[in-house]
Amino acid sequence: MFTPLTWFGLFAVTAMLVCYALERRSNRFVLGFAGACALGSVYGFLQGAWPFGLVEAIWSLVALRRWWRG
Repeated sequence: MFTPLTWFGLFAVTAMLVCYALERRSNRFVLGFAGACALGSVYGFLQGAWPFGLVEAIWSLVALRRWWRG
């Protein structure tokens, strides 16, 4: 039914959602969001959806900058 790649993508998107929802609680969730976006980027490139992978990579960099600035 689901391939390992599909499960990986589901994990990445779920982690993004959870970290985004909890960002106000701790700056660590901003870092978690950046990591989840990086995973989403990997997922996008692996499945052949390079525009999705590129946008997620950019979101990861934006979130890393937000985390760095505190």
